[in-house]
Amino acid sequence: MNLDYSIIFDKYDIFLKGALVTLEISIISLILGTILGIVFALFRISSNPILSGLAGVYVWIVRGTPLLVQLFILYFGLPQIGIKLSPMVSGIVGLSVNTGAYIAEIIRSGIQAIDHGQMEAAQSLGMSYPKAMIRIIGPQVAKICVPSLVNQFIMSLKNSSMASLVTISELFRAGEQLIATTFRSFEVYTTVAVLYLAMNSVFMVIANMLEKRMGKI
Repeated sequence: MNLDYSIIFDKYDIFLKGALVTLEISIISLILGTILGIVFALFRISSNPILSGLAGVYVWIVRGTPLLVQLFILYFGLPQIGIKLSPMVSGIVGLSVNTGAYIAEIIRSGIQAIDHGQMEAAQSLGMSYPKAMIRIIGPQVAKICVPSLVNQFIMSLKNSSMASLVTISELFRAGEQLIATTFRSFEVYTTVAVLYLAMNSVFMVIANMLEKRMGKI
């Protein structure tokens, strides 16, 4: 076996840039996906049939189709109807919409796990629905949903590797480009795996700290 990891150290800047792009895509997508998830979770439990139906269709379509297909539709399909998105925008939009659908279901289940009587009690004390949701229901939902949300965040970071297929130079694509010139597949792929593991491990540590803190509330 002839392994040579010296190329990794020689080209560390390529991996660093790719990892930074991966983090950029992931963090922006997670923020936007969380916002979408909260909005559509509230739509899902709304008594308005239009909002509830719209959210149901959104979740059904996004969860029922592969992320790869969604990214290809955004980047390769939309130009056919006159809408052209840059690789970065396509990747962020695709990951955000995909993440949002899963977060919507996580939050919806968390809200529905809370005794409905708590909302009725809050409103009987004069609280508006939004205020009761923020002050009474929200903290309890956050506590329930933290483990599932963290798992989704980790999954979203790993899913960012698919952005390489719409020509974004994130970590995985940077590795493939290096393989094309060095032909050192094992060294490059294992390095990419270690970097993904390192980034996800940071999420896991933060998640454990957050879970412990939420458990004290």
